[in-house]
Amino acid sequence: MTKKIFSGVQPTGNLHLGNYLGAIKNFVELNNDQENECIFCVVDLHAITVKQNPKELRNNIRETVATFVASGINPQKSIIFNQSTISAHTEAAWILSCVAKMGWLNRMTQFKEKAGKDKEKASIGLYSYPILMAADILLYDASHVPVGEDQKQHLELCRDIAQKFNNDFEVENFLKVPEPLIQREFSRIMSLKDGTKKMSKSEISDLSRINLTDDKDSIINKIKKAKTDPLPLPTNIKDLELRPEAKNLLRIYSSLTNLSLEKVIKTFEGKNFSEFKEKLSQVLSDKIDPISKEIKKLMNDKDFLDKILLEGYQKANDIASDKVKKMHEIIGF
Repeated sequence: MTKKIFSGVQPTGNLHLGNYLGAIKNFVELNNDQENECIFCVVDLHAITVKQNPKELRNNIRETVATFVASGINPQKSIIFNQSTISAHTEAAWILSCVAKMGWLNRMTQFKEKAGKDKEKASIGLYSYPILMAADILLYDASHVPVGEDQKQHLELCRDIAQKFNNDFEVENFLKVPEPLIQREFSRIMSLKDGTKKMSKSEISDLSRINLTDDKDSIINKIKKAKTDPLPLPTNIKDLELRPEAKNLLRIYSSLTNLSLEKVIKTFEGKNFSEFKEKLSQVLSDKIDPISKEIKKLMNDKDFLDKILLEGYQKANDIASDKVKKMHEIIGF
């Protein structure tokens, strides 16, 4: 059965190993499955919920597209476009915001985390972000949406909004209720400097992350300097619970090689970190260095990237504008 898959990535620049293993690697596998119809959106409207430098944002949109293509997503098979070019997204978001309930949004934990203690100073866009996300998905009749832990709640909201719209206007299944697509065998990637914190582009030290634009020498250097503990590598998973840095590095190796964590532990049990780090550096550079080279090459061909976005816009706009037109008819516009 064909799956219609929608997913988006914010063009915030400096995509890193966590983004690759958490999303992009999965996108490539979904793209390569002949049964799937994939739409990958550069969600630049979501990006401006926090202030962006206009020149950097424009560059980051292209870099996100370059990263998709360099990682193995085929723009001839999948639709790649940037959200802001299609007005149906904001139009559908307004319509759906008139269907959604304040109580639903007030339960969104991600807003509470991002807004912090002084939520009165947060933008309305940050608060209503999940409704725009729902519009993104529902415009394309997506059957499945790849989600991580941080987006599960937003997808539940999307499902609630779709069901309420259908019920309110007595249009059964007009807005398709999407299913989550949970990535199997995925481990959350943590900072190379602190195994208790998520790998992030916002962390001050560049040594805390592997950027997708890092070359082989940078990768080797960062893994060499990655934080560890003085003990040999563990003999079982239980021993990892109090060793966050060891757990993170073993999980990275596991995710890159598609081997179970148990098998990786069995391979390296009792060995010292220096020996393991050499193997990890090799696996990482074999995967990331070619992507890095291709991103840099593509970023020197802006016309090619803009052509991908234009072709993606044309295909996506046909779908989205038709859906929002039907929404108008249902509502009575």
